[in-house]
Amino acid sequence: MAAQDTGKLQVAIVGGGIVGLITALGLLKRNIPVTIYEQASSFREIGAGVAFTANALQCMALLDPVIVDAVNAVATQNGESGAPPNDYLRYHDGYRWDPADPDGSDDKLLGLLYSGYKGFQGCHRAALLDELVKYVPAHVVQFRKRFAECEDKGPDQKLLLRFSNGTSAEADLLIGCDGIKSKIRQLVLGASNPASYPHFSHKVAYRALIPMEQAEPALGAFKAYNQHMHTGPGAHVLHFPVAAGRLLNVVFFVREPGDWPLGDPNGVGNMTRPAARADVAAAFAGWGPTVTRLVALLPDVLDKWAIFDTYDHPAETYVRGRVCVAGDAAHAAAPHHGAGAGIGVEDALALCTLLELATATATARGGGGKATAVVVEAALRVYDEVRPPRSRWLVQSSRDVCDVYEGTHPDMGDDWDRCLADIKARSHRLWYFDIDGMLRELRDGYRARVPVSGAEEKDGKGDDGSAAASMDNVVLEKVAIGVAT
Repeated sequence: MAAQDTGKLQVAIVGGGIVGLITALGLLKRNIPVTIYEQASSFREIGAGVAFTANALQCMALLDPVIVDAVNAVATQNGESGAPPNDYLRYHDGYRWDPADPDGSDDKLLGLLYSGYKGFQGCHRAALLDELVKYVPAHVVQFRKRFAECEDKGPDQKLLLRFSNGTSAEADLLIGCDGIKSKIRQLVLGASNPASYPHFSHKVAYRALIPMEQAEPALGAFKAYNQHMHTGPGAHVLHFPVAAGRLLNVVFFVREPGDWPLGDPNGVGNMTRPAARADVAAAFAGWGPTVTRLVALLPDVLDKWAIFDTYDHPAETYVRGRVCVAGDAAHAAAPHHGAGAGIGVEDALALCTLLELATATATARGGGGKATAVVVEAALRVYDEVRPPRSRWLVQSSRDVCDVYEGTHPDMGDDWDRCLADIKARSHRLWYFDIDGMLRELRDGYRARVPVSGAEEKDGKGDDGSAAASMDNVVLEKVAIGVAT
């Protein structure tokens, strides 16, 4: 890496997915030099649909408003074209129906959950990544950089990163945004630690993007252009429009009682297997006509995705010295809340807030060497105190809420009044997160570990240190609440 200004931290991010790019943009907005190391030859995103909660959009605005612009550029509102946005998430009984009265009994509405104005907006993952890339300067990214190891040569020297192609780089700290199979998590926790690897949740997903010209005639306009969840015992189906309403993102979730060995935990493609529409039809045999029509829309051949997470062996820490993990690299969750990416955005805001403070301290103290290492380690320890409780809860709740959807949770069964109340409570815990409280906790924690003078502190926020003090130019219409997979 090129030499930087005295006191400026040199940050390395391993992983060029959504959370990695958003973290980099937040650092660049704060004039903190950063380099993204991506193992692929270009940016790419796995999966189909994604949406963000209101708190995630607010965090994006605080990181850099262009991130919200990128989301808005590719977001598809919930609702038919020309109609007001639909502000409700819908839960239907896709399983129970009367063959003697299919029109009157199929897909009974179980409940609605209000999600706020423009409460659900879906994005195509690849389209969002493409939009974010437009704001990342070309010199910030290095491709074909598969991380191999990191050497900490002591507090008076930078970290030395080595890559599998024989190249190396230096940085003051390393942020792992390298996803569910994170090599950086292995570095933080140890290669022999079971928490270094994801584990099978015994759920699989069959995903597809259906052209809307096929979906609308089969489902009708309302079902095609509005988010729906169709539930039943041990399985459920989620769908919502993406790509400006040109595609319907459909996901079929099914319980898989057997194991799913990963073999090489760092291998490519070992969380998917080839499947056929006939496999999905067998899993949903006997379900109602709506679900049967959704199955019929699938291509003959598709992929079966194993859902792995960190539920069985949560990471006991997200930090080791000047190395940390964020997003799925820290706390990969099952997708049933659709909040994994959003919680990763919160991680990004936390790290950018702390590293802005650390940069100001290092600059005021002359920068470089051991002084920089001390403030970086202190900042990351605060991150490790503040962020894990919420993200670990997400991992736990994502498993639990799937059982609630499918009527198999031991506390609620298929009592949908109780199920909906439980879903609402969990969703509100995600959606109405106290961002100001998190920022105060981060700053207070940093000040407790690194006492600073007024001249040293430069956090770019209002006198009260609140998120609201930096939100003056954020348009409320940019905020969306959603659940996605």
